[in-house]
Amino acid sequence: MHLPLMGFGGQRFSVEHLVEYVEVATSLGLDAVAVNDHMVFEVPWLDGPTALAAVVSCSGTAQLFTTVSNPVVRGPVALAKILAGLDVLSGGRLVAGLGPGSSERDYASVGIAFEERWPRFDESVMAIRALLRGESFAGRYYEITGPLEPLPTRPGGPPLWIGSWGSAVGLRRAVRLGDGWLASAYNTTPQRFEIGWNHVQRAIQGTRPDTTAFGNGLATMWFHIDDRRAGNVLEGVLAPAVHRPVEELRERLPFGSADAVAERLDAFRAAGVQRVFLWPVTDEVEQLHRFAGEVLPRLDA
Repeated sequence: MHLPLMGFGGQRFSVEHLVEYVEVATSLGLDAVAVNDHMVFEVPWLDGPTALAAVVSCSGTAQLFTTVSNPVVRGPVALAKILAGLDVLSGGRLVAGLGPGSSERDYASVGIAFEERWPRFDESVMAIRALLRGESFAGRYYEITGPLEPLPTRPGGPPLWIGSWGSAVGLRRAVRLGDGWLASAYNTTPQRFEIGWNHVQRAIQGTRPDTTAFGNGLATMWFHIDDRRAGNVLEGVLAPAVHRPVEELRERLPFGSADAVAERLDAFRAAGVQRVFLWPVTDEVEQLHRFAGEVLPRLDA
């Protein structure tokens, strides 16, 4: 599950709410906690790594994911320190999803040209991997003398998954730089994901000793289970916040009855998705209960 970082209206940003949310989710069988990244957005957005650190001690054995963090906007040194700290505090449960984002406003907020995001991102990922291994790094944009200590719990640092909406260039980048691929639920379909995943599987052949260790996930799977209200939540809450056409979101995201939500998730599972990061829109704790009670049994049937 994604932590509820977005202020959709009436949002209660507090440690108590985050802890309750995580404890409910893990008690219901969800096994990972995820956060993503924006500096500025159309609605209030609680800082992801800060929120993730706040729930480390109540997350049990759940894996911790960034889905994704932006190393260009945050800076590779600062982000490497954050990731190492999260991995140490969690006892080695972190998977670091990284991506350059698509928001020009985020780049403008830190004085970096949006047009430089791709070369800076490639170099940032290489710098972060070196720093998490206790090494130094020198490149075109960044030069850092390591080690940055304390180092992560796991030798070599946490796995790095690369975010991509599924373009051929983006998938090649994920294979070249990463240990996994993170897709975006509201920017893909089961058919497009399957095509992308098949491309990745072909591309990783011969590139590493164990190709089965290269994972995938589907982030930002916003959902709302309710026969009557789901349409209103999609149209009146989510669509205005993310500035996407309602029909496009309706085609891609699971809003509606439990049967409809299960059908949408089953289609992604058939397409090869290994892990889905759920994000309830409004009534977060209630929606987690409904998902576990009404949708999971249909998926396990």
